[in-house]
Amino acid sequence: MVGMFCDFVPFMVLPLYASVEKIDWSLAEAAMDLGAGRWQVFRHALLPQIKPGLIAGTILVFLPATGQFVIPDLLGGAKTVMLGNAIQQQFGPSRDWPFGAAIAFIALGLVMAGLWLFSRKAGDPEVEIL
Repeated sequence: MVGMFCDFVPFMVLPLYASVEKIDWSLAEAAMDLGAGRWQVFRHALLPQIKPGLIAGTILVFLPATGQFVIPDLLGGAKTVMLGNAIQQQFGPSRDWPFGAAIAFIALGLVMAGLWLFSRKAGDPEVEIL
């Protein structure tokens, strides 16, 4: 997990940095002047401004992490079974290509369904994602 964390940190940090760089700090100052605490300032003034970067970073990390098989295989050995490792095992040493294709197809369907649900929730202004 530490190896994957180090691998995917830039994919999360760069979109967040782009969002944090554009924060309007006058909103935070106004919230503090009106008596909001630090947590309330973060939740109501800052988080809505960085939400697009957080969403973009989450998608950029989630998509490649689902198919990752090299890093967990090299660093975790046979102790860690992840989705990418299971697919690679079926296509490689096991030579069970139909089962590997079935796993990959189901994984693709789950990822696409998750992204579809996420985009539906993100498009609805009344539903809070975060």
